[in-house]
Amino acid sequence: MEQFFSYGTLRSKEIQMRVFNRILNGTPDQLNGHKLKDLQIEEEFGIEDYHVAVASENPSDTIKGILFTISTEDLAKIDLFESNAYKRVQVTLNSGTVAWIYTENK
Repeated sequence: MEQFFSYGTLRSKEIQMRVFNRILNGTPDQLNGHKLKDLQIEEEFGIEDYHVAVASENPSDTIKGILFTISTEDLAKIDLFESNAYKRVQVTLNSGTVAWIYTENK
């Protein structure tokens, strides 16, 4: 099983149904030393506004989100769902859990 930290659209039950065909159960957690940056992504019907996690010089910056335990297959589904504006990396959350997140793909 994999640990995945969501701070954005994958917290939405509607999006979870589209990606996984079920609702995920998770627990609140935080990612310290990171902040959210605005990101515009071109989609089928135009430009959409999103957020992306980026490392911060301020260790007190925090991103709140949900920690999910998912299968390797579910993680592959997220890879397909996220655009190439994101890359998947592992981080250590406030709880001490090592989890995958999607950050800015520079």
